[in-house]
Amino acid sequence: MKKITLLSFLMLSMLSFAQAPAGYYDSTQGLTGYSLKSELSAIITNGHNPQSYGDLWDGYYTTDVDIYYENDGTVLDIYSENPTGTDSYTYTFGSNQCGNYSGEGSCYNREHLMPQSWFGSSSPMKTDIQHVYPADGYVNGQRGHLPFGEVDNATYTSDNGSKKGNNVYNHPSAYSGTVFEPIDEFKGDLARVYFYMATRYENQIGSWESANDGSQNTFNGTSDQVFDDWMLAMLIQWHNTDPVSQKEIDRNNAAFDFQGNRNPYIDNPSWVAVIWDPNPDTQAPTAPTNLIANNVTAYTTDLSWSASTDNVGVVSYEIEQDGLVVDNVTTTQASITGLSPNTNYSFAVKALDAYGNASALSNTVNLTTLDAPEVIFNEDFEDCNAIQFTAVSELSTVDWECTTQFGENNTGAYQMNGFSQGNQVPSTDWLISTNPINFDDYKDEKLSFFVASTFGETQLQLLYSTNYDGNGNPSTSNWLPVPNVTIPLYSGGNGIEETNFTNIDISSISGEVYFAFKYDTSNGDDATRWTVDSFTILGEDDLGISSKNLELSIYPNPVNQQTLYIELENNVNYAYQIYDLNGRLIQQDQQISAPAINLNGISNGLYVLKLYAEGKTAVKKLVIQH
Repeated sequence: MKKITLLSFLMLSMLSFAQAPAGYYDSTQGLTGYSLKSELSAIITNGHNPQSYGDLWDGYYTTDVDIYYENDGTVLDIYSENPTGTDSYTYTFGSNQCGNYSGEGSCYNREHLMPQSWFGSSSPMKTDIQHVYPADGYVNGQRGHLPFGEVDNATYTSDNGSKKGNNVYNHPSAYSGTVFEPIDEFKGDLARVYFYMATRYENQIGSWESANDGSQNTFNGTSDQVFDDWMLAMLIQWHNTDPVSQKEIDRNNAAFDFQGNRNPYIDNPSWVAVIWDPNPDTQAPTAPTNLIANNVTAYTTDLSWSASTDNVGVVSYEIEQDGLVVDNVTTTQASITGLSPNTNYSFAVKALDAYGNASALSNTVNLTTLDAPEVIFNEDFEDCNAIQFTAVSELSTVDWECTTQFGENNTGAYQMNGFSQGNQVPSTDWLISTNPINFDDYKDEKLSFFVASTFGETQLQLLYSTNYDGNGNPSTSNWLPVPNVTIPLYSGGNGIEETNFTNIDISSISGEVYFAFKYDTSNGDDATRWTVDSFTILGEDDLGISSKNLELSIYPNPVNQQTLYIELENNVNYAYQIYDLNGRLIQQDQQISAPAINLNGISNGLYVLKLYAEGKTAVKKLVIQH
């Protein structure tokens, strides 16, 4: 994907079901209690496409990757993960599957959070990835088919603090025998899994209660409440005190891709109270305070605020933009994207608790986004017949060449390889911008580009010159390194090494400037194959505000035929450019006097029109719908 985005459009949606497909839960509207649970059961049963037991190993590659704690791509095991420190051991997908184990850290297996013995190892429960997690084999064995509970004096404690011992959960009807307690970090995760199982298998779970396997201390033999009173109270408490995390959201999405159904209590945590809690909390949290906006750009802003308080506990915050909910977060900060340049916005935040009670709105923050940066120069190397760079060879029988692949995301690029028919040749070769750029017309210039390297040890330099005349012989001119850019040498590893340089500050450059990539193996370096792509410079017009005050009308917009009409005061001549949302120039023309532009060659989509007349500029959103 090319890096430069000229315009972003804000997409608003219902955030209660932000991760689910549109319409997934529509049939639940107006339902409460066990009627809601039954409807949810129908939804997640109809979509469930059971996979094989062996397929679970493959499913874990997407559902349970540690990109949250160590962030090392290992197996995320809730029985061994240490959220506040270094894990005692980690597992590599595939190579550390159980197998036999002699203690913790031997291997990982497939842990049924509702043990298989409770449902006779029947399918599809046995292979339902929503409740079958990867877990250390030894700790899994210690848990066995014990019910979950809370432990004081443990008879066994795992390396991460999971415990086995007598249940001490404070409830009049609580079971007092042996239970297994996970660490606090994952108690809400497990509670929501249990609510999922009670819902997905509503028509079967009433018969799962049997003696002496742990289920008799968890279930009450019904298909509506499902759980014993003490267990239900504990699950609700765990759900409330450990809100939905990003890890759960991501796992739910990956499980949906794997087997076609979702955990509704991750998508909408308030449903737990709506269905199961006979005495739901009705007290709203206090309003968030001290809302402020930071790092305002043309397209984004960061928000932060002081936390709310609640008698049960705040689980998330809803962010309103101009009165509409645009985000839901579990922390006291958020990054808002998709804004439009030079536009006024109003933001406020409210807190939600586990029962769906909403606070009053925070203080309001009003802001105006910055002007959009100008696209000073953009070359994506997609059209080899219209490249804005020129290859200049000073020493070699090979040269920079345009290619339709091997660039960023395997798109068009320019490439240099100092080999000819398998033999290395001495080479000094340049790739130079065809025309100079006048940096005195702009300010706050930023550079972005992509490079890739394979083999060898050839250095690639990005240089600029203010005295090159564009007529070849670049070595006779003065060239300086582009500020803040050092292109890394190939490390000697395997395969292609890619680097993206993004928003590099080059505002110290002044005057009319040529840019050049210089490739040089004349000193005997082993030749590297270098690829360059997505070369873009952004900046702000430094000619004064009047250059942006051009008044015009365009119609129709959306364009539903082939013609866009332009109305300018005094019918003066104009020039225009049309860009797609990746910053690529699609169409342009100079000194136009006609009152219309033909857009027949442009496909349907969203574009940016820049129009110039009498030293002024106008920028308009353009929608084409032929």
